[in-house]
Amino acid sequence: MSLLRWLYLALAIWGAIHPMYYFVTYMQETGTGLSGLIDAWYVNNSTTGLTWDLTIAAIALTVFVISETVMRKNWIALLAVPATFCIGVSCGLPLYLFLRGGPLRAR
Repeated sequence: MSLLRWLYLALAIWGAIHPMYYFVTYMQETGTGLSGLIDAWYVNNSTTGLTWDLTIAAIALTVFVISETVMRKNWIALLAVPATFCIGVSCGLPLYLFLRGGPLRAR
């Protein structure tokens, strides 16, 4: 496995753990759970803008992942879609790049 693939994997792991730490900490501190976390994403124009920025990026990444997966027949790369929407773009994008960087299977 190349150094670049290791880097993508490390970024995917970091992108899963680091943001999730803050999400879980917030939910524990406020006791509001997931609904409180989502409400916090819209507390002011700055957070609302960032939320929409990440949502649009997640949708664009999903369209790209699906189109590339269908073309390349690399079905395991579809794992990046739930990673993107359940964790975030910071995990989904490097995870996709890691999974895409593997050897291609015969069509």
